[in-house]
Amino acid sequence: MEARYAIRKRQLLDECQVSPEIFEHVIARLYSVMQPFVTILQGQGGDQHAKTYVCGLLSNLERKNVESIAYRFDHSRLPLQAFIGWEEWDDEPLRLTLRHQVKTHLGQGDGVLVFDPSGFPKSGRQSVGVARQWCGRLGKVDNCQVAMYLGYVSRKGHTLVDQRLFLPKEWTKDTARLDKAGVPKASRAYRTRHQVALAMLAKNGAGLPHGWRSGDDEMGRPYWFRRRRATLGERSLLAVPSNTAMRDLATEPPEDRGQGRRPRPPWHSVEAWSQSLGEEAWHSIDVRDGSTGPLVVEAVTRRRMSRTHRRQPGDEELLGVIRSRDRDQQEVVQVDYDLSHATPETPVGEFARVAQAEHRLEECMQRSKSEAGLADYEGRHWTGWPQHHTLSLLATWFLVRETERGKKRDPCDALTADAPGHRDDVARGVSVRHPAADAQGAPEATAT
Repeated sequence: MEARYAIRKRQLLDECQVSPEIFEHVIARLYSVMQPFVTILQGQGGDQHAKTYVCGLLSNLERKNVESIAYRFDHSRLPLQAFIGWEEWDDEPLRLTLRHQVKTHLGQGDGVLVFDPSGFPKSGRQSVGVARQWCGRLGKVDNCQVAMYLGYVSRKGHTLVDQRLFLPKEWTKDTARLDKAGVPKASRAYRTRHQVALAMLAKNGAGLPHGWRSGDDEMGRPYWFRRRRATLGERSLLAVPSNTAMRDLATEPPEDRGQGRRPRPPWHSVEAWSQSLGEEAWHSIDVRDGSTGPLVVEAVTRRRMSRTHRRQPGDEELLGVIRSRDRDQQEVVQVDYDLSHATPETPVGEFARVAQAEHRLEECMQRSKSEAGLADYEGRHWTGWPQHHTLSLLATWFLVRETERGKKRDPCDALTADAPGHRDDVARGVSVRHPAADAQGAPEATAT
C-alpha cells in the first residue's frame, strides 16, 4: 500500500510541473489581465509597483506582505512600502473596472450578490480598526480587524468585487487614534456592519445584474435588516441562527376555549421545527456538480411568521431549511436556515441554489486568503489597507479567469495549445509552477 501511495504521489507531483512555455504564457496572461488596471495608475506613477505586487500575491511566498514581495523580486523595500501604505493613490477606479469585468464575464440576470463579514486576527491595538470583536475565523471574540466583502455568484462563476473595513465604535470615538492611523474625516462616522453592507449595495447593486441578495447568519440575524432589504424591492435570502423563533402559519392554533384572547400557534426555533418534520416533507435537489460528483441537498420551505427584536409578531417570511449529508448520503453534516421575503411560489430548487451562493463566496474568501494574500497585510495605516485588499481582489479575479480558461479546454486564449493534463491541473486547482522560470526571476503562479 505504501509503495503504491508513493508512486501515485510522485505521479501527481510530476503532473504539477509545467513546461517553461506554458509558464511564460501564464505570466503573459497575468500582465494582459492587469493591463486595464495598471493603465489607470500610470498617471499616478504606480503601474509597475502594481504589477510587482500582484505577482507577489500570486507567488508561493509563505507571507505575502510588502517586505517579502520586495525581496522576492530583488527590489528595494521602501518604494513598494510607500506604494502600499503611504502614497494616496486612488484604488476606487480599480474596483470599478473589476466590477465591469465581472459583469461582462460572469453577469447573469439571476445572479446573487453575497455579503460576508470576515475577521483577521491581529496582535496589539495600533493597526487601524483592531479591537476585541467577534472573529469568524477564530470562532470567538478576540483581537482582530473585521471587513465587509461583497461577492458576485452566478452559474458562470464567483468572485469578490468590493470590500470595506469596519471601524468599531471605540475607534470612532478616539480622535487621536484616528489621526494616528490616517483615517479620513469622511470615514470616521460609526456605522454598523449592516449599514456598511447597505452602503456597498447602494454603490454596486446597479452595476451588477442580479436577481437575489444573500448573506450569512450574522447578516440575517437582525429583524430590521431583513425588513429593510424587503423594502428595497428585490428578493433577498439571508441565513439566520438555528435558535431564531418562528411561528408556523400552516399549523392549526390551539383550541379556542372561549376565554381571553384567541390562541395562536406557539413559537418554535427553526431548528426544533425542522427536526419535527417527517422525511416525506424534504425535497432532494441536485444543486451543482461538486469535486466528487453531483452536490445533492435536501430542502424544505414553509411560510412562517418571524418575531421582532421586541419579541412581537413581525412579517410573514419564507423559511428555507437546507441540509447536506456526508459523501455516503447517510449522516446529516450541515443544516442551513434561511429567511426570505420571496413569494411562496418560489421553487424550492431556486431557493436552494441561492442558499448555496453563500457557501460559494466562503470558498472564494478562502481562496483569496490562501492564494492571493488577502489576509497578509501587516501595515497599520488606513491608506494601505484598501490598497492591499483591492490588489488582492484583482489577483483573485485572475485566478477565476485562469480557472475558467482551464475548464474550456480551448487553446485559443494562449499562444500555443496547452497539454490536456495541464489544462486539467488548472481546472482542478493544482498549483502550477515551473522551477526553471522561477530561477530566472519570474514569479510562480498559482491557479485554482
